[in-house]
Amino acid sequence: MPELQVRPATEEDVPLLLDFIRELAEYEKLSHEVVADEEILRRNLFGDGHRGAEAVIATADGEPAGFALFFHNFSTFLGRPGIYLEDLYVRPEYRNAGIGRGLLAHLARLAVERGCGRLEWWVLDWNEPAIGFYEKLGAEAMDDWTVYRVAGEALERLAEEA
Repeated sequence: MPELQVRPATEEDVPLLLDFIRELAEYEKLSHEVVADEEILRRNLFGDGHRGAEAVIATADGEPAGFALFFHNFSTFLGRPGIYLEDLYVRPEYRNAGIGRGLLAHLARLAVERGCGRLEWWVLDWNEPAIGFYEKLGAEAMDDWTVYRVAGEALERLAEEA
């Protein structure tokens, strides 16, 4: 097993984060949806204003192996914040080596330290390896919920109504 380390991403990691995002998008067959570039990531993850998210980098024997990008949400029912995992990615050559578990354990530790009531994420229905992995960790599918999204032109139209 490689030596695993998980550390907060820094501004110098922006090119690596973008590489991870593109690799994840390719795996998920969603490369056509990636419009982020280094400047967008730099501004939204490390800029002076509101930071939209945080990221951590996993290394195995000192080599970049994966990442997790997350942000805080809030549960009105719990009355506490939560951590929403936007993306988790482990490079193929490092899968089944404890990297994904290490990243999720790190986020769970952050959630507990920050007083969060939960850690949650979405997974694509066809991604059976990920689903099996998450279930082994004790994660539960929220099958009674449906995700809705307003984006692009629909978002612009809705915003004009305000």
